[in-house]
Amino acid sequence: MARDHAPHNARNDSGDDSGDDSGNDSGRDAVHDTVTRLLVAQSQRLTPTRRHIVDILAAASGPLTMPEILAAQRGLAQSSVYRNLIVLEEAGAVHRMLTRDGLARYELAEDITEHHHHLVCSTCGRVEDLPATPALERSVANAIEEAARRAGFRTQHHRLDLVGVCSRCAT
Repeated sequence: MARDHAPHNARNDSGDDSGDDSGNDSGRDAVHDTVTRLLVAQSQRLTPTRRHIVDILAAASGPLTMPEILAAQRGLAQSSVYRNLIVLEEAGAVHRMLTRDGLARYELAEDITEHHHHLVCSTCGRVEDLPATPALERSVANAIEEAARRAGFRTQHHRLDLVGVCSRCAT
């Protein structure tokens, strides 16, 4: 399932807080079903707070920091979000990445969204998703296969973070 690349906002265009975006209900339901299965396998459940966190991450265009998650939904307690992110990560629903700015960033696991890579700004720490196009994946797979063969290593999967300067910082 692909991410909705529009920024998450708890308000809809009419200005109310209903958060109704029913055009995206089937995608959100599929995400909730997958996360529920992962949590049940860990003897956990999809609580309202976990559901909010999953929805925020699903709507994001890239991995989010804790302040970004908290800003996306009023009323979430920081300590509760931290505890729930740990549970979601342990269940395999959330992936945590650390960037050079020292902040942990969170996103839904690729099994829930889609395989992708990251563009990481070494100046501001911003992280954006980079879709894994078939051409890019063929090139990366060939390079990985050659490197692994030389090292006698069997790869299981890969993650690619391209580190550089984002367009905001470059200007």
